[in-house]
Amino acid sequence: MSAKSIVDVSLAQPGLTYSRDLFGHFIEHFHRQIYGGIYEPGSPLSDERGFRLDVIEAMRELKPTVVRWPGGCFVSSYHWVDGVGPERTPHYDKAWRVFDPNTFGTHEFIDWCEAIGAAPFICTNAGTGTAEEMSDWVEYCNLPSGSRWSNLREANGRPDPLGVPFWSIGNENYGDWEIGAKTSEEWAVLVRESAKMMRRVDGSIKLATAARADLDWTLPLLQAAGKYLDLVSIHGYWDKLDTVDEPSPYLTAVGASLGPQEDIQRTADIIGAVGLAGKVGIAFDEWNLRGWHHPWGNDEVSIAARDRNDDNSTYTMADALFSASFLNSCLRRADVVKMANIAPNVNTRGPLFVHPDGIVKRTTFHVMSMYANLLGSKVLDTHANAPELGGAGVPVIDSLATIDESNSRLTLVLVNREPESSTTCEVRIAGHDLDGVFDATVLDGPDKDAYNDIDRPDAVVPRKGKAQFKNGLVELPPHSVSIVEVDLPISYTAGAVVADARVGGWSLSPKGWERRTN
Repeated sequence: MSAKSIVDVSLAQPGLTYSRDLFGHFIEHFHRQIYGGIYEPGSPLSDERGFRLDVIEAMRELKPTVVRWPGGCFVSSYHWVDGVGPERTPHYDKAWRVFDPNTFGTHEFIDWCEAIGAAPFICTNAGTGTAEEMSDWVEYCNLPSGSRWSNLREANGRPDPLGVPFWSIGNENYGDWEIGAKTSEEWAVLVRESAKMMRRVDGSIKLATAARADLDWTLPLLQAAGKYLDLVSIHGYWDKLDTVDEPSPYLTAVGASLGPQEDIQRTADIIGAVGLAGKVGIAFDEWNLRGWHHPWGNDEVSIAARDRNDDNSTYTMADALFSASFLNSCLRRADVVKMANIAPNVNTRGPLFVHPDGIVKRTTFHVMSMYANLLGSKVLDTHANAPELGGAGVPVIDSLATIDESNSRLTLVLVNREPESSTTCEVRIAGHDLDGVFDATVLDGPDKDAYNDIDRPDAVVPRKGKAQFKNGLVELPPHSVSIVEVDLPISYTAGAVVADARVGGWSLSPKGWERRTN
């Protein structure tokens, strides 16, 4: 490759603190996400509540801070009162055209969130539901005993409030596929009135609503209801729906990596246009590379076709690299993006595949784990200059840098999108070439189409090792995500490099900043 990739990390600013809700999750009543996924009563792998223990253990590795439920399209014909109490009322799910037993409802969701260490995020029915039904659900969950719905909660075994902090009004109500779809004018009024009622029950909740990176939809919404909202929820699946049965090839999939940042910028511009910058944030509360396969029918063939979502061979290094780039886009815009929820977290297109005898951690699971466990708490300004990846229309290198609370450890994320060959990248920190050998965690694979499956669960796993930088140059494996940990010198304090770079050249080594003599 003729042009060189260069990554410059600035230490001039203290860094942007981001919300760990960017590593959030989403679960819906679709196919085997709930039943046969996180919840399987009678399985030898489940506890007495029916929760799969291997799933709980795997989810804890990802350290999710928030999980969104129960949908998704499912929620637009879901009535929460049918899913609480000892006598559950099964219903026909008009979204996914199957019977749902309602044995997994509000209490089960709250208990599962507690088991994995995440806060619950409830999405309400704004399709066939009403503002009153939404606010009644808040009352059931969050008010002390003494009202109609909080007394029902106490009668159902939970005298203390459930304390659900995150709520959303509706799901994709802008789309004709959604039950109870609305025009932008209808939606603005419904959100305004629903938000008013929900906040009058509990003024402390964080409240989102269904939006999109579209001026015609989101501008009137924010003009009418913006003062009642904390977040606008946008969704993104970037592999075209007509290819979900046979996922797009590597270059096409990786070439979609710039889509999320474009959606973020458009939505941020709309928020700013109504004077709500800094007051209303973005929740990317459904995201994934690939859309869900669900032919529109309720016959056996159409329902069985949903099994194709669980073909593990379709979750390759392309999915892993796209996911890393998505998270980088959100982290770089943490000033406005406050939450992101991979959709879903279990089965279908999720990072964790669950089957009757165990689990498989897909390539995307390992990306989520690396980000959740290795990054520092603040994002540093980073500028990357890289040649374009042929046939994909994106830069070969994507990068991110974070720093910890003590300003002593810098974490560098380098994504090499090149499918077949390694790439040389020059890294500069505060204008100085990075020299030395540093701890690194690398996710790649034997080839760009590598994947994990029941019979090959560890074909793609992160490997711990070292990354060597010489005069700033490092060799990155093909189709890889590398996270490098660099200890900073004591002279880096509160976003300022005290070392005088005007006297000779300085370089960063494992020992700290050193003046270069050659």
